[in-house]
Amino acid sequence: MQEGSRRAVVAALAANLGIAAAKFVAFAVTGATALLAEAIHSVADSGNEAILGFGGVRAQRAPTAEHPFGFGRERYFFAFVVALVLFSLGSLFAIYQGATKLAHLEPVDQPAVGFVVLGVALVLESLSIRTASRAANAVRGEQGWWTFIRTTKAPELPVVLLEDFGGIVGLLLAAVGLGLTVATGDPSYDAATSIAIGVLLGVIAMLLAVETKSLLIGEAASPSDEADIRSAIVNGPEVERLIHLRTQHLGPEELLVAAKIDLTAGAEPDTARAIDRIEARIRARVPHARVIYLEPDVYRSDATGS
Repeated sequence: MQEGSRRAVVAALAANLGIAAAKFVAFAVTGATALLAEAIHSVADSGNEAILGFGGVRAQRAPTAEHPFGFGRERYFFAFVVALVLFSLGSLFAIYQGATKLAHLEPVDQPAVGFVVLGVALVLESLSIRTASRAANAVRGEQGWWTFIRTTKAPELPVVLLEDFGGIVGLLLAAVGLGLTVATGDPSYDAATSIAIGVLLGVIAMLLAVETKSLLIGEAASPSDEADIRSAIVNGPEVERLIHLRTQHLGPEELLVAAKIDLTAGAEPDTARAIDRIEARIRARVPHARVIYLEPDVYRSDATGS
């Protein structure tokens, strides 16, 4: 796990633990269902950060005979687990609590305590998302935020960013629900807010599940990396033609490259040395291309690319 991702995960974990404790206290005092939903949301987020950190540690294990390409994809697996936890523990629980409160309405006590806790939680959540945003800015370049979340190969930053975004929106929803409950004396607003928070968490969980599933199955190199690899292969005297190229991420910072190449006739009597030079050019252009397989072949116009 890169240092920026690690800092973002640790900052989010620390913030969510503090936020969860404060929200549970506020719920105990006020009885506001929206605060309970937000407290469970923060517990789920804290568990998610711990899961991401655990996945990062396991991904660093050395390759074995059973797993010769290493364990880099464990980071994707545990990010997928995070999506499931957020949906089950966060979304479904919040919706259930809101529906239960609608069926058995109870007044909210001492709402001022709830507003204070929500304000403190909003500050802590903002600090967490600022840390994650700074880490993301260091790697996203000119990409927009949505494009970065959809295309990055490191799962931790998108998870933390979406969690923190959902946390901020959830806090604002809880504040609105609590405010409407105090203003009107109708506790159904508080219950409806809990349901709204649950729906929000469900949407975020589904987005994370879709993105991490794609990474878990195996994604190719980014278009820019693939263009650099193609350029590194063909821009040398050894190669007449690139027949086909296949890439796949074995982990966020580890790329598998496999290619068939038509070597220039008579340009290099020692094929092994020619392959070594091509591999060196690829690694110089794309350092995370760790595993490279190049197969010399003869180009045929009717070839299927297999």
